[in-house]
Amino acid sequence: MLFFEDIEIGTRTRLGSHTFTEGEMVAFARSWDPQAFHLDPAAGARTHFGGLVASGWHGVAIAAKLRAQACARQHEELRRLERKVPRLGPSPGFKDLRWLRPVRPGDTLTFLSEVTAKKPSATRPEWGLVFTRETAADPAGALALEFTNCVFVERLES
Repeated sequence: MLFFEDIEIGTRTRLGSHTFTEGEMVAFARSWDPQAFHLDPAAGARTHFGGLVASGWHGVAIAAKLRAQACARQHEELRRLERKVPRLGPSPGFKDLRWLRPVRPGDTLTFLSEVTAKKPSATRPEWGLVFTRETAADPAGALALEFTNCVFVERLES
C-alpha cells in the first residue's frame, strides 16, 4: 500500500491465487463454520450444493491473507528503494459481501483488488480512507466472491 495521496482510483492489484483443498476446507469449517456441507462430502451431497463446498468465510479469510501478503511485498519494495513506508490502520469494515457461487475442492480462485474511492478521514487528519472492490474469480473469470473493503492509510499531508 502506498501513501494515501499516491493511491489512484481505478488501480487494480492482483493479490494472488489459491487452490482450495478438501482438507483445508474441512479444517477451516471445523474451527469457524461447522455446517454439514462444509465438513462432509456425503452430507454436502444431500444438500442443494450436491457435495462439499468451502465456507464463504474461508474465501474471505484467503482474500485477507493474500491482501496482507501483497501489501508486505509492496512495502518491502519501498524499503529496497529506500522510500518511506506508509503506516496502515485498521479496516473500519466491509460491506456488500456476496458469495456468488460455491467453491469446491480443487477450485483455484484468483483474487483482485480495485481502488474504487478514497477520502480524507473527517476525524483523523493524518489518515485517509481507501475503498476497494475485492473479487475472487475462477480461471474462466466467473466471480465466486466479491465485497467492498475499506482501510485507513497514512497521509503525507495532514
